[in-house]
Amino acid sequence: MIAILACLSAALAIGAGAFGAHGVADPKAADWLRTGGLYQLIHAVAALAIVGPARGAATLMLAGAAIFAVSLYAMALGGPRWLGAVTPIGGTMMIAAWLWAAWRFAGR
Repeated sequence: MIAILACLSAALAIGAGAFGAHGVADPKAADWLRTGGLYQLIHAVAALAIVGPARGAATLMLAGAAIFAVSLYAMALGGPRWLGAVTPIGGTMMIAAWLWAAWRFAGR
């Protein structure tokens, strides 16, 4: 299930990045879409790479990337700016996931 979610996350990230590059006139909104898409895509691929030996870290990575990216996507599509306060929660989760993965791989 984690691998399926990672693949769907990657697909959403590519769509958001493409929309940011070609379908949005507001430069700030385009930047939010590109940033969210980049981070979401990187973490989708990373989650696929570590799902076997570090399943928990992969899950946290996807959850953090979703919170990070979706908060940016929502603002880009006209959502309230206070969602920007949610974005760092996802970023913190992604950092924690990388540290968790490092700990799992150190114990191998």
